[in-house]
Amino acid sequence: MTEQSFTKFVNAGYTIRPASLDDIEGSVEMFNLSSKAMIGAPVFTEERNTKEWQMPNFDLQHDTRLVITSTGQIIGCIEVWDVERPPVHPWIWGRVHPEWEGKGIGTAMMEWALERAREAIPRAPTGARVSARSGTVNTYNPAKELLQNMGMKAIRYGWDMLLDFDAAPPAPVWPEGISIRTIRHPEDTEAAYRADVDAFKDYWGYIETPFEEGFKQWKHYVFEIRKPDPALWFLAMDGDEIAGMVSCRAESDDDPDKGWVSVLGVRRPWRRRGLGLALLRQVIGEFYHRGKPRVGLGVDSNNLAGATRLYEKAGMHVQREYVTYEIELRPGEELQNE
Repeated sequence: MTEQSFTKFVNAGYTIRPASLDDIEGSVEMFNLSSKAMIGAPVFTEERNTKEWQMPNFDLQHDTRLVITSTGQIIGCIEVWDVERPPVHPWIWGRVHPEWEGKGIGTAMMEWALERAREAIPRAPTGARVSARSGTVNTYNPAKELLQNMGMKAIRYGWDMLLDFDAAPPAPVWPEGISIRTIRHPEDTEAAYRADVDAFKDYWGYIETPFEEGFKQWKHYVFEIRKPDPALWFLAMDGDEIAGMVSCRAESDDDPDKGWVSVLGVRRPWRRRGLGLALLRQVIGEFYHRGKPRVGLGVDSNNLAGATRLYEKAGMHVQREYVTYEIELRPGEELQNE
């Protein structure tokens, strides 16, 4: 893979190389400066980013590039994520130090990343459509302009939704036959993964993945990176079956005073019976009793299962909007849910 897009920066004395775990401190410092510029708050930690860079199938040497000044400061980082199987929608994630924006660093990194993303094409099923995707908070114009200038088109919007407590929330009302309990790890782990897949297989972006591969990725992401609070991970049980579940972290990335709902899903046979709202109210009540002043979650704004209406019914409002961009790398049959 050529590094041609970086030539002028190499000639100007910058170092371009893959990231390593030794770069975590400098990278996270730069990521948080970028995050402050984008949303007004730092959201990255060395612990979490170390675990992200250790994700199964992710190869720092092959899948990342750093831009480093002659004084050793990291001012740019780009990552290409095609760890899922099949890798039909490689995800490109990058950041540039705010003080170095507008110098062409982001463009050079994206050119490299799009070339790297094309390596997914021969590994995708014959005839499958392949596209590279990236995203940004919708209020940050430098990132939006960069992605648009690379030929990427906006295809989807997502929201961070927020509930500020001004009174005790309503108690959950459970559908008949449903009991609620916290997760038991590791006994419930595989069943929770299967329920998670089943609950979200109708949603936009879902692509069927072989069990062993998907379970390995899910376990690393959930237990090593996101680390939900076991006391805030509830399973809605219908006998021995998981009908739905909700898992949370005690605080969100951008605000330690905000509880965060990581996953809320109801499997299709148990939908439209009030279970989703009951699960949401269960964790909202838990956060309220813990003294949290607010709680948030993320959702696809075009969610066809009615999640946005459910969250609004619970008193939540949109705090922040994100936009996903895409560029087609190979036409063909779209494998993901539309």
